[in-house]
Amino acid sequence: MSETLIDIHMQVMWNRLISVVEEQAQTLIRTAFSTSVREAGDLSAGIFDLEGRMLAQAVTGTPGHVNAMAESVAHFINDIGPENIFEGDVYITNDPWKGTGHLHDITVVTPSFHHGKLVGYFASTAHVVDVGGRGFGPDAREVYEEGLFIPIMKFFDRGEVNRTLIHIVRNNVRENDKVVGDFYALAACNETGHRRLVDMLTEFNLEDLGTIGSFILKHSREATLERLRNLPHGSWSYSLDLDGYDEPVHLAAKLTIGADGVLVDFGGTSAMSKFGINVPLVYAKAYACYGIKCVVAPEIPNNAASLAPFDVVAPEGCILNAKRPAPVAVRHVLGHFVPDLVLGALHQALPGKVPAEGASALWNLHMSVRPVSDEIGGKGAEILMFNSGGTGARPSLDGLNATAFPSGVHTMPIEATENVGPIIVWRKELREGSGGAGEQRGGLGQVIEIAAAEGYAFRFSAMFDRLGHLALGRDGGGDGAAGSVSLDDGTTLKGKGLQFVPAGRKLVLQLPGGGGYGDTAKRPAAAIDADIANGYISPDQAAADYGRKN
Repeated sequence: MSETLIDIHMQVMWNRLISVVEEQAQTLIRTAFSTSVREAGDLSAGIFDLEGRMLAQAVTGTPGHVNAMAESVAHFINDIGPENIFEGDVYITNDPWKGTGHLHDITVVTPSFHHGKLVGYFASTAHVVDVGGRGFGPDAREVYEEGLFIPIMKFFDRGEVNRTLIHIVRNNVRENDKVVGDFYALAACNETGHRRLVDMLTEFNLEDLGTIGSFILKHSREATLERLRNLPHGSWSYSLDLDGYDEPVHLAAKLTIGADGVLVDFGGTSAMSKFGINVPLVYAKAYACYGIKCVVAPEIPNNAASLAPFDVVAPEGCILNAKRPAPVAVRHVLGHFVPDLVLGALHQALPGKVPAEGASALWNLHMSVRPVSDEIGGKGAEILMFNSGGTGARPSLDGLNATAFPSGVHTMPIEATENVGPIIVWRKELREGSGGAGEQRGGLGQVIEIAAAEGYAFRFSAMFDRLGHLALGRDGGGDGAAGSVSLDDGTTLKGKGLQFVPAGRKLVLQLPGGGGYGDTAKRPAAAIDADIANGYISPDQAAADYGRKN
């Protein structure tokens, strides 16, 4: 067979492998109990070789999960021990430093055997609704307060479920049926991946993943290095100031591009917080690599080899390299700003290629809803709702409205959220005027109003940012609007921490908008007219931002 035909044959198998892990992810979505997985796609799935190197990831999933999980499988192999890996095993952890950054993410790894021989591993991650402790929020002072910590261990041992583990979990979480159900959903999705892999190996008459794995890793690395060789080489720095919890946080990055790789150094970043906004380095690295790849090599499949040229370092004990037992529950807030951070440096090397800053961090809302008296006889509920502000404008396109970048999770339908517990979403609409002005307009945030159903009240953990620090425009573009948190009577609430919404009151969230891009004088008149017609900006704002006469 000619070399060209061999390459074509390998590419077909590569695409087939991606479809295998995509079916793995879709199985998790179909079987998951938590709305964050089922409705928002807060998950990841992938296949790994015998050394724990990621060969393919599902298209469905979040960069933070996928890129962090890319490092975690090697930890599973080392901690379980190669001599203790058997057919029928399933392994599990939520270790923030060996998994994906906080206790609410459960990572499950399943060894895959073919004809009695170990050929690789399937791994998947999902965010569960509760892990006990204080609940999902930033108020803990140590990781021990944040919930149940499951070290790398066996969930199934040669096909037998670890009932002791399940018993401990059931007695330490608030929503035990949902959490345990998600454990089994994760194991089921890995099993689906395994079965499809066996079908593929049989169809292509392969005994293992060695040949196709080598092809994937070789070509991915070569393609990525080729892109790097064509980039400007040198070092560039950028920094961001963000709300933090009780005091502002400073994030700093130095980006160095060379022919053999990219190095991101977070030197100069603030020290760890005493609250749960700290970020394990594995998670910060995941989003740093993702941000750079979005611009430098967006079409090269994500795997161990395409990630290998990217390295990240940080001072030990800084807020982007938190060490155990630091609280890390809402590590996603600062973690989601890492792409803005590294892209700000990359913009200096590649002007005209990088979008403006966006809302970035999800405005996750975790609500604990309870009846106000025993007479109601109702049951409480734990409800997790994902919401997104606007993305930054792109060099040639407007920003995206109410879209989760960089996490990529979906907005949860109101109906699905209200079905979980006794709350009512009274309002959820785009926030007029929140996108930064520019030749390309920043994406709009949202306005959301939520109340408990009659006879109920709720407390919620705020994990929001960009209330005091705006998404900056780029190349002359205006800044996005700041976010705000309040009650419907005008009472101002904090952007982070546990707070209470009494019965009869509504929680009002105004999500931040993305920054604009380019000179406002260059925005086409037709685009301004369309913005006014669509309610994206008011006539008064058009006059103020673009000199448009009413």
